[in-house]
Amino acid sequence: MARQNFTSNSLYMPDESGLHKRTWMAFVANDYIWSHKQIPEVKRNLALIANTIAQYEPVSILVSKDDLPKAQQLLNIGNSNFEIALHLLEIDDLWLRDTAPTFVKSINGKKIAIDFNFNGWGNKQEHSLDKHIARYIANKSGATLEKANIVLEGGCFEVDGNGTAIMTESCILNRNRNPGWSKKDIEEELNELLGLRKIIWLKGIKGMDITDGHTDFYARFVKPGEVIISRDNYHLSYDYEVTRENINLLSNSVDADGKPLNLRIIDTPEIINERFGSKDFAAGYIGYYACNGAIIAQKFGDKKADERAKATLQSAYPDRKIEQIAIDGIASGGGSIHCSTQQEIIV
Repeated sequence: MARQNFTSNSLYMPDESGLHKRTWMAFVANDYIWSHKQIPEVKRNLALIANTIAQYEPVSILVSKDDLPKAQQLLNIGNSNFEIALHLLEIDDLWLRDTAPTFVKSINGKKIAIDFNFNGWGNKQEHSLDKHIARYIANKSGATLEKANIVLEGGCFEVDGNGTAIMTESCILNRNRNPGWSKKDIEEELNELLGLRKIIWLKGIKGMDITDGHTDFYARFVKPGEVIISRDNYHLSYDYEVTRENINLLSNSVDADGKPLNLRIIDTPEIINERFGSKDFAAGYIGYYACNGAIIAQKFGDKKADERAKATLQSAYPDRKIEQIAIDGIASGGGSIHCSTQQEIIV
């Protein structure tokens, strides 16, 4: 599956904790996706995330004409201590981890924006507007757009910046995204696009959430050889077994250099805020975002679990400030801080 514009091993994706030029987000909660109970809180959550990140790096936000007044009200625009830019664009939903392009570097120093052909997580949700986001951001960032041959989302994979990735089979090796593609075909495509030498495959789980089990809800690279992994202790949750399978698999895996992985386990909270809905609530600490100088992480109101998670993140990222914020509206829709952000790299 050779690229038209690039030769093998010419592209490279840095780890998220590398230096960013900016963060991309979307300020949106449309009523054909979100409930009227959720919408005001989701918008407040998005503004909180953006205002927190903007203390550390610039934030560019997609916003529709109808949402513009509310965005201007909630976001710290015009404050000299914040750099937030709004881009008028009609969009469906807020999950830019999945709809925005993935930024990589080329060996000749160019910034490449990969469009992974977002199809609404296997055509489960309206995405007629969101399927154009990758091209729009590529143009605005001055990057060269590269269309992948496969369908997936940014939440499907985690990279360590040194040739190793963690991915879930349930998401990528799925007929609702990539019918007819073998694991070998997928690996060849992603090795070329992301500069990978090894993919560690988690089994994941199909059909239990809209993503079919995104990797970024289960495991995150801190750096080469070190992974933060989620453990769900609620026996009735389908993720009780899934997270334990992940821990067992990763504890017996090695990276692209043949080195074993050091795992840091974070337990999910026992208490959540059910005010905005609990059916799809994403209760986990893995969905943090690594921006310049800080880790933007979630808290859920479970004091002991929140404190343990913060301590684990601080130990993993000793040179960064841990900003722990509550985004229960977004969590009630099945997502996290990480799901709502996408980093643009510096080349």
